[in-house]
Amino acid sequence: NRGGGTVHPLETLDRLSGAARSRGMAAHLDGARAFNAVIASGVPLARRARGFDTVSFCFSKGLGAPVGSVLCGSKAHMSAARRVRKRLGGGMRQAGILAAGALHALEHHVDRLAEDHARARTLASGLRALGYTVTDPPTNLIFLETPDAPALQERLGAQGVLCFATGPGRLRLVTHLDVGDAAITEALGAFAALR
Repeated sequence: NRGGGTVHPLETLDRLSGAARSRGMAAHLDGARAFNAVIASGVPLARRARGFDTVSFCFSKGLGAPVGSVLCGSKAHMSAARRVRKRLGGGMRQAGILAAGALHALEHHVDRLAEDHARARTLASGLRALGYTVTDPPTNLIFLETPDAPALQERLGAQGVLCFATGPGRLRLVTHLDVGDAAITEALGAFAALR
């Protein structure tokens, strides 16, 4: 997410969906990080998605399911989506076990996203204390400004800290289900060692 984990205000979502409707267009909400936005804002998903014709949700990113996304919308929109999927050769058979993982994630991992957000704030605070320039994370994404992000990514990777250079001077770090408090401490130790 190159938006930095931004949680768009309802006014922005309403303005965007309204602009599409005023031009006779359908509006789609990419919900890959929708549950992070719900937890960070306290605004229910039904309200955040209200102005959109379709919404997609990813179960594997923040929620920790092995794989899976869904597209939601009216019966007419889903019928059209099925036709497009068929034309493109998409579809899965015997996907029940994947649905079980997604259901578990929905039932058990949405509220715990708050832990990811808290760990992101802890990591950002620790990085600032070490002299790094970082964004203030609204959710679980932290962006760090550095002169040579690819080199820092490689050096951190050698110490077991996975991150991603999103450009020559920007590094992205993500807290998630598999990153606990000990991992935050280890990451800060790796950053300190490279300072």
